[in-house]
Amino acid sequence: MSDNYPIPLAGASAPHTASLLIKRSRFLTQIARTGTPEEARAFIERIRSLNTDATHNCWAFVAGPPGSTARIGCNDDGEPHGTAGRPMLQILLHSGVGQICAVVTRWFGGIKLGTGGLVRAYQDSVSNCLASLPTEILIPSVTLSLRMGYGDRDAALRLLRQCGGSVLSEDFSENVRLSVRVPESSAEAFRAGLFTAGGARSWWKRRTVLSSVPACLLLY
Repeated sequence: MSDNYPIPLAGASAPHTASLLIKRSRFLTQIARTGTPEEARAFIERIRSLNTDATHNCWAFVAGPPGSTARIGCNDDGEPHGTAGRPMLQILLHSGVGQICAVVTRWFGGIKLGTGGLVRAYQDSVSNCLASLPTEILIPSVTLSLRMGYGDRDAALRLLRQCGGSVLSEDFSENVRLSVRVPESSAEAFRAGLFTAGGARSWWKRRTVLSSVPACLLLY
């Protein structure tokens, strides 16, 4: 599987939502980007706290690439076993979207749906929300901290653009300090370019990258 894959554009603070009315029960689905199981559970608890009057808050998450089962979770939240969380998870696993969490909140309308009806209701609720879900492409990247003279800044920024990177922050004092983000696939080319870029060659040989930490770059 490619390292680049779709993830939800919506974050936990403003999830993507959609609702269905099925035999007088209201099903509200909320989907957000959650990169870790901890982020997913925090999102679930937030939704639960906002819907204390609901009958159920069922959920599922895939905290990794699309279809990956390494970090997944689901819960029926009081519905009959296997009628909510697991069916929701199956929809997420086959959605082609990674780092995704869905919470379906149900307000019971007085008509029982039966086990088969519940499975369809929760699957349809997630599928309905996914159908209009805005996504963006996740590209693995690294964050680099650089220090350079003022005369070298333009060459460094030109190289950064060529490598598909972006500036996170700049600090101007006796030298220029840059925090930049570069796609992982271009990181070595960027580092090499720092040592071979025109008149700044000797300076960059003395002042190499100070730090490198995993990060991500989002392309819309």
